[in-house]
Amino acid sequence: MPDIEDLLLRRSSRGMDKLRPHLPPDFCRRAASSLLGLPRGKVLIATGFYVGGHAETDGPPGVYFLAKALNALGFDCTVITDRYCGGFFSLPFAGVRAESVDIDLSDSELVSLLDRYHPSALISVERCGINAEGDYANMRGVSIASHTARLDVLFEEGLRRGIPSFGIGDGGNEIGMGCLRDVIAHELKLIPCVTKVNFPIIATVSNWGAYGLCACMQRKTGLALMPSAEEAAAYLSHIVSLGAVDGTTGQNSLSVDGFPPECEAETVMLLRQACGADEFPQKSQSKQFHG
Repeated sequence: MPDIEDLLLRRSSRGMDKLRPHLPPDFCRRAASSLLGLPRGKVLIATGFYVGGHAETDGPPGVYFLAKALNALGFDCTVITDRYCGGFFSLPFAGVRAESVDIDLSDSELVSLLDRYHPSALISVERCGINAEGDYANMRGVSIASHTARLDVLFEEGLRRGIPSFGIGDGGNEIGMGCLRDVIAHELKLIPCVTKVNFPIIATVSNWGAYGLCACMQRKTGLALMPSAEEAAAYLSHIVSLGAVDGTTGQNSLSVDGFPPECEAETVMLLRQACGADEFPQKSQSKQFHG
């Protein structure tokens, strides 16, 4: 059975596998263990990547199921995003709270979110962060700064305050990839994001990194935390119906980063197998587990 980290980097086509030697071999499992060891408090999860007037299909699906998993473990999650993800976390997919912030909020206004929520952890899944040139750019190097709220400020301030942080990325321009900025600049020929986190997670598709966290936590707790392939597909269909686009093709389709929906389903099924989701009866989703 392959390690969960192996599954996250299957089909790597943008060089993320080149970054793996620069992380601990069990980088996702370490992140999951750290999350499980935290006090049960509020968690802020940032997502939403601007693509041609819409949010992309990568990010929100992983966030939705990661937030549900953490809520089941006793955390209180709020997704922090912007208007491009409007409706992604409402009926019929309820159970995950979301707050949409204005694109032009000042740094001090953004930092006030930390004072209001007092989070136990900060997580980013496929959220563009400021790069080494002080810009927010997509994989083609095109600036999207005018369409991107500066949520990386939360993570920079969080590090100063000692708030544990986790960042999932699949290209090098996402929050958290600042931990690997030098190797990204050298290996991927990309102007890297400079925002660091305590626990960076790399994946071929960022959704897969979020599912990988769920799988690692399920393996450690025995609780049913992983979505089924059918559940993941239903959520993806929901956000596509609201305008989400493939970040690679720019098309309003069920693909994610150029991969057909079958690849997303296959990854979910393989991660379920890797964490034993289909091998033994699950315990009830108690909120009393503390790692």
